Amino acid sequence: MPGGGYHHPVDAGGDSDRGGGSPRPGPGGRLSPTRIRVLVAIKCLGFGGAERLLVDMVARGNRQDFEYEVAYVLSSEHALAETVVDQGTPVHCLGAERSWDLRWMARLRALLVRGRFDVVHFHLPYTASLGRLVVASLPAARRPAIVYTEHSLWNKAAIITRILNRATVGLDQSLVVVSQAALEALPEALRDRARIVVHGVDLSQATALAAQRDQIRRDVRLDLDVADDEVLVLAVANLRPEKGYDVLLDSARMVADRNLPIRFAAVGGGALEDELRQRHRQLGLGERFRFLGERTDVLRLLTGSDVFALASHQEGLPVSLMEATSVGIAIVATSVGGVPQAVADDENGLIVPPGDPEAFTDALERLATDPALRHRLAEEAKLRSTMFDVGAASAEVESIYRRLAGPRR
Repeated sequence: MPGGGYHHPVDAGGDSDRGGGSPRPGPGGRLSPTRIRVLVAIKCLGFGGAERLLVDMVARGNRQDFEYEVAYVLSSEHALAETVVDQGTPVHCLGAERSWDLRWMARLRALLVRGRFDVVHFHLPYTASLGRLVVASLPAARRPAIVYTEHSLWNKAAIITRILNRATVGLDQSLVVVSQAALEALPEALRDRARIVVHGVDLSQATALAAQRDQIRRDVRLDLDVADDEVLVLAVANLRPEKGYDVLLDSARMVADRNLPIRFAAVGGGALEDELRQRHRQLGLGERFRFLGERTDVLRLLTGSDVFALASHQEGLPVSLMEATSVGIAIVATSVGGVPQAVADDENGLIVPPGDPEAFTDALERLATDPALRHRLAEEAKLRSTMFDVGAASAEVESIYRRLAGPRR
């Protein structure tokens, strides 16, 4: 990996094995006295939804008023780190090998001490729960303000995660949630202090791809060996239990039994890969359902597909759903979390109950046999995608940073 701020790992003393770990200097070689310094921290920089949102938010940040750096905990999960560095933002790997490797906390403390940040923004509960304790260990005069974004549903997290998060969340100066559903899932005592910020995606990228849709559709079909008269259904989700791949695979079997002209592809990696591939073989799906692994061209694949499928059992507000609306594609999704906030049944997509493969298959059959319906839903999805503008979301979060950093400067 090239230099320019990517450190792998940062050690407790502040040096790294890939170059110095000092904060990025401003004009004249000194830290900027005018820009607000923000450290954005997360457990992983892999291809997850929260991680991709973080990357887009930092990329769209106001560099005149803010100076960003990014830190992540697990050294093995760094797929998006180079993207952040290429955008001009220093990235610090805190060098943990596994979740229970807590040496990263000392490295975070060293980074905070030498970085002199005004704000530290934690994403997802693991890093926040333990990272807050690190911030609290600093002398009061050197302590950055804490912002926390809850991307999923608090009440669906593992019990130990909920306990740790609840025990430390009082240290935050600002609590952000990504959807109304995420707000309602908070403990009641936290709801009044939480602020909904609907995060977004870079709509300009989607617009550019949509202008080349016909060619991209041909290319994607050629890549995936899908016939022109077949409907290509794409899922974009990590291979985890809550993402509903059990439902999607059963639905694919029903599609085959009904002899519908539908092919499936799934983007994502994760702990369930072996189990899901075994289930795929048991169902005899063959080339009808392809696992594509982790990909960097998700928007291109969405643009070249006919239907976006989200079979999740639980969600906050998934970035893949935002991306699907941004390129203008028909959607079949389950009525979980913040999904109904983005998709209205029979208006810009079809909504089905979670855990119901037959209902999911019925919705796919409607779309496969009615091109006019697919087109109408896709057009409406594109129109409504303006609610997911990353620029607006970034500006709203930066208004929080300004408010918190003001009294400290």
